[in-house]
Amino acid sequence: MSNSDILGRLDAALAKRRDGDPAKSYTASLYAGGVDAISAKITEEAAEVVEAAGADDDEHLIHEVADLWFHTMVLLQSRGLDASAVQAELARRFGVSGIEEKAGRGQSDSSAN
Repeated sequence: MSNSDILGRLDAALAKRRDGDPAKSYTASLYAGGVDAISAKITEEAAEVVEAAGADDDEHLIHEVADLWFHTMVLLQSRGLDASAVQAELARRFGVSGIEEKAGRGQSDSSAN
């Protein structure tokens, strides 16, 4: 399997599972649980990424980041969004200093970070 468009291919698979049977599909069960269930899983996966970052096992870290990306993509799909929206936002920010980008956000955005 090529890595070149894996996010697009994963988005397509996730979109198909949105209406799947929660008893037969882990992803469909996440959708059935709603944003709260998906968000709880993202919180769990983010903690596992942080834990893996403290260890000296790159394969484990990659595995945990893949889990986190997967679950955030499920969240995006639950809202009718996909990875291309995030890729477009990253492209918009590319070449812009993080300090400048953050300063360009509204006051309410910067107070949340």
